[in-house]
Amino acid sequence: MSSHGEIGGVYSIARHVANRYNAALDDYSRRDNGAFWMCKKIFIAATGQHCGKTTISLSLMHLARKKYARVGFIKPIGPKLFMLDDVQMDMDAALIASIYGLEKDRRLMSPVVLDRGYTKRYLSGEIAAELPLESIKQACRELEERNDFLIIEGSGHGGVGSVIGINNAQIARALDAPVIMVASGGIGGVIDSVQLNLALFRQHGAQVKLVLVNKLLPEKREETLDYLQLFFESRQQSVAGAFDYSTTLANPTLIDLSNLLKLPLHGDQNGRSRIIHHIQLGAASSQRVIDTLQDSTLLITTSSRDELIVTASALYNIPKYRLKLAGLVIPGSAPVSAISQKILDDSGIPYIRTQQYTAAAFTTLTEHVSKITAEDQEKISLIKSSAETVFDFASIDAMSEAS
Repeated sequence: MSSHGEIGGVYSIARHVANRYNAALDDYSRRDNGAFWMCKKIFIAATGQHCGKTTISLSLMHLARKKYARVGFIKPIGPKLFMLDDVQMDMDAALIASIYGLEKDRRLMSPVVLDRGYTKRYLSGEIAAELPLESIKQACRELEERNDFLIIEGSGHGGVGSVIGINNAQIARALDAPVIMVASGGIGGVIDSVQLNLALFRQHGAQVKLVLVNKLLPEKREETLDYLQLFFESRQQSVAGAFDYSTTLANPTLIDLSNLLKLPLHGDQNGRSRIIHHIQLGAASSQRVIDTLQDSTLLITTSSRDELIVTASALYNIPKYRLKLAGLVIPGSAPVSAISQKILDDSGIPYIRTQQYTAAAFTTLTEHVSKITAEDQEKISLIKSSAETVFDFASIDAMSEAS
């Protein structure tokens, strides 16, 4: 044999040994004390919208990845349509995929997306009755094969999905996943909403292992949890506290409001992720408006108020006032005067221009419930760091079950 042949043979043997070693290593990584290691999973349910369910999922993803090499996510029913790399997904699933680099699994993370007309097509028989649940089960099976820990996030309250034959309680039972139920509010509100939802989960045979109370008022946290534990522990139901209410997490960013209004954010783009802590209507005199600015205020001033637009634009470049003035929303059908527009653009102050009336713009902005986006780096960093002190992941991990 030539020297080249001998070298080629050695390389071939080396590749074979390396492949065997990697296969054995992968097999070993999925074993626990000699037993084949299967994917653990947990179902995150909620008593309703805006309880902070996705914040909890984001937190548990962060904590699970500290222990497990492969952590997956699925939102079986997606009521909020979003396009990620030309794939139709639920908005929350797309958020998790973007934050944790799960884009390769995006086709499995939202098996049922309720796009326009879906429920009518289902009810009229155009979509087979068994298809939604079968799609969910198939996607979950594939994700379990790829991961060591899988977080399954429900949609809204327990009954969401009933219109297509599979509510959250039924899905949790069909996937054989233990449930963490997220609730928020005061003592009475939590008890009432949890009891209402627990009945449905128990009816379908889903195990609710933990009630997790979110958005607690810091000054009432201990008292609230004490009374909730008195109620639930007498009924053999575990309860624990999650995050305290946080204005940083609850309040919107400039880009969030830009997306809400479906209008571009002009000016300094470095401020797009700035969190808005106050929304102020610029109805008083310019002096009075400026004197009453609070920390990180979004100022709403009509397009005809040239003096206030000019004053705010000038003050934005003074450090003391930049802390207070996050940006402007300028409603009204009348055009901003040419000189005011020039000063506004030259100042770099972030602003959104809308044709809405001032009252309508104010109502839209103040009634908006902010949702976390992949651009909200300050919020995401806060959630991850806080999760490490708020949650006992070892206990949550023990609740999850290998399938």
